[in-house]
Amino acid sequence: MTHKLRYRQGEERLVALIGDEDTVTGFLLAGTGANDPRKSKGSNFLVVNKSTPLADIEGALKKFLERGDIGIVIICQHVANDVRHILSEHKSPIPIVMEIPSKDTPYDGEKDEVLTKINRSLGLK
Repeated sequence: MTHKLRYRQGEERLVALIGDEDTVTGFLLAGTGANDPRKSKGSNFLVVNKSTPLADIEGALKKFLERGDIGIVIICQHVANDVRHILSEHKSPIPIVMEIPSKDTPYDGEKDEVLTKINRSLGLK
């Protein structure tokens, strides 16, 4: 998928979430959830636990990256490590993929591609 995506004045985009229950619940309580049955696009979040099949995570991530109404995909870093092959193929600026820590696993900045690109462009690494 290599088409140009641009924001137009007044255009709205959603935040998609993939992570553990506590992280997703916190973002949903903050108002990022969108699960309108009148729209065929479905929900914009996936709660991942130890029994969630990798195929489900990969499918949700691919779906979020292809949806035109998603502007940001927030994914917990421990989940992102499992789907790194999909994240490394995603080159489009929209939706941006942001990796965040979860409460149970420490954050490793070396694995975050966005942070690595920023550091490289600023000449920090």
